[in-house]
Amino acid sequence: MAEQPLLKVTDLVKHFPLGAGLLKGPRALVRAVDGVSLELGRGESFGLVGESGCGKTTLGRLILRLTPPTSGRISLDGSDLLALKGRELREIRRKLQIIFQDPYSCLDPRMKVEAIICQPLRSFFNLTRAEMRRRAIDLLDKVGLREADLVKYPHEFSGGQRQRIGIARALAGEPELIVADEPVSALDVSIQAQVINLMMDLKNEFDLSYLFISHDLSVVNHVSDRIGVMYLGRIVELAPAATFTRWSRHPYTQALLASVPQPDPHLVEPPSPLEGDVPDPSDPPSGCSFHPRCPYAMDVCLTSRPRLREVEPAHLVACWLNQGTGRSQGGQR
Repeated sequence: MAEQPLLKVTDLVKHFPLGAGLLKGPRALVRAVDGVSLELGRGESFGLVGESGCGKTTLGRLILRLTPPTSGRISLDGSDLLALKGRELREIRRKLQIIFQDPYSCLDPRMKVEAIICQPLRSFFNLTRAEMRRRAIDLLDKVGLREADLVKYPHEFSGGQRQRIGIARALAGEPELIVADEPVSALDVSIQAQVINLMMDLKNEFDLSYLFISHDLSVVNHVSDRIGVMYLGRIVELAPAATFTRWSRHPYTQALLASVPQPDPHLVEPPSPLEGDVPDPSDPPSGCSFHPRCPYAMDVCLTSRPRLREVEPAHLVACWLNQGTGRSQGGQR
């Protein structure tokens, strides 16, 4: 990227200790995020996909500073996010917001909609009560709800409406980056498209950047400018969304794409599912972590970990099948 990225993550690691005695260290470490590097530009939507347990949500929580990292660096708008404390951290938190997966549990059932939306306004801005109410009414209008909804409680809304309230709350702080963690997976299919289209309209209107976390490849491909694929705590492929489905290079990405059901009545034989189980993140395989499930595994895959390498412009792959040419990127150690 020519200009400074809004978000830059370098060698980010998060290991969770697994079982420890009173005076002894942990028996093992769960490598939830194991050396991730990525950049996200202003106004860009970056999709992050992978199987459950691959570290997507943990990465999002690390970027939001909801979980402290084991090591690595995170910078937002040129500021070292991990070095900030006190008032400086509070100020930059306004620029980072989240849309949660479950619209039923992310809203306080004891608070009315007006109080839910005005909470970040009260925290980040010096506004009068009348000004906060006007801002809350405007935000509700942006997400397709009415002024009359201010006096209602969350239980009076459907799942899609609750997610709209969550989106309005995220917008209240006037953020630059929103981490959307599976924002439509808990909604009916008929409602998912409405919420996704709303998010994309708001992105253009407010010049937002999204880190869009999901396991739904069709949704991610629709909303993203670039897509990263995670496997066992690492990014194994990163490509522009325009070429992601047609020119995927990593065997894991190809298996994910092949697993998507095809609405083709003439399809005689469905694609073979990915064989084997996801390895234990507390005891990952040596070399390439995907090699126990990879149909193309070679001897080098069992002993050496491939680095992310640019195989085409803006298309990076961490796979020994694609290591012949190109430029490598740090962070995948």
